[in-house]
Amino acid sequence: MDLLDNTIRPYAWGSTTAIPRLLGTEPTGEPQAEMWMGAHPGAPSRLVRNGTPTSLDIVVGADPENELGKDVTARFGPRLPFLFKVLAAGSPLSLQVHPDLEQARAGFADEEARGIPVDAAHRNYKDANHKPEMICALEPFDGLCGFRDPRRTADLLDALAVSALQPWIDVLRTRPEEEALREVLTGILSADRQAFAATATEVAAAAERVAAAGGPWAEALAAYAGIAHAYPGDPGLVAAMLLNHVRLSPGEALFLGAGVPHAYLSGLGVELMANSDNVLRCGLTPKHVDVPELLRIVRFASGEAEVLRPEPHGDEQVYPAPIDEFRLSRLVLDQAAADGSPVELPTGTPQIVLCTEGRILLTPLDGAADGAALELTAGRSAYLAATDGPVRLTGSGTLFRATVGA
Repeated sequence: MDLLDNTIRPYAWGSTTAIPRLLGTEPTGEPQAEMWMGAHPGAPSRLVRNGTPTSLDIVVGADPENELGKDVTARFGPRLPFLFKVLAAGSPLSLQVHPDLEQARAGFADEEARGIPVDAAHRNYKDANHKPEMICALEPFDGLCGFRDPRRTADLLDALAVSALQPWIDVLRTRPEEEALREVLTGILSADRQAFAATATEVAAAAERVAAAGGPWAEALAAYAGIAHAYPGDPGLVAAMLLNHVRLSPGEALFLGAGVPHAYLSGLGVELMANSDNVLRCGLTPKHVDVPELLRIVRFASGEAEVLRPEPHGDEQVYPAPIDEFRLSRLVLDQAAADGSPVELPTGTPQIVLCTEGRILLTPLDGAADGAALELTAGRSAYLAATDGPVRLTGSGTLFRATVGA
């Protein structure tokens, strides 16, 4: 077992207080957006191995079969297949979508062949992997996830009484679903930004007015009005209104598969994803938006956002996800040990565990020397290799466990 020292990324949308509050540290006054736990080369976790400080990507790369296990190495190659994060959104993130595995491989190969530098601002594919992800709320968490039924979105836009939206309202009401969503999103993203700014401003004012009056769209429109305050005049506001607004309570989660447009708006959560950095943006960002490539990746299908709740599995509570690269579970020690029996951490796969509240002691049960136990308090994390032996958990608190799917 290794205690991890993790990098906190200072993206502009990050909260200035949420991660310090979790860690029990003083805020710096600067945004603290994401704490990365894993072996991603962009910000690998640090640890001490055999008395020497090193990073987790170097440890895994030096002996992948020992660290990951033969099965995981054969399935995903010689790197940790997931990236674990604490995410703290103080303002809305960009509206975005991720490619599937085939699209990522083809897109990466094409950009490599064309000689586009991997750090170029207009580069779409940073690697050849897909990026399915899951977000689980630690505090109330707001986000957007997937297209709403076009006819219901037409009703929402109609409530704003903004005449410039009427052509799109008609399309959403009369065309087949995929055609309607594609045409409206294409129109929004292709519009001249300066010319559309006045419409976006009118839509923002209308959203705030209708939200204040109450009614069935009040909560969603209040969220869209918040987006408008963060991105004044941005046409991405109207694109965001095509999506379901979701409010997660602590312990609830969302799974975001390939092609599903989404955005995180506010709140603190743990995020688990495949080890990739491939993002195509749809709006609410000053960064590059490749409209033709984006429209090729987006899945133009509507549906309600499925809020996930953990399912009991022995001592764990598992968040179901249709993906092999990662598996997210939660252990609440007071509940798991209610009958007085000891709680053991499952082993045999690479894993990262994160304490989000309380105090939890991890004790090896393989005859390790005294003093080998690790204590985790809120915000502290540890890495366990596939070949580490069984570990007993004691104390009181909540532990999130990231590992590989079956």
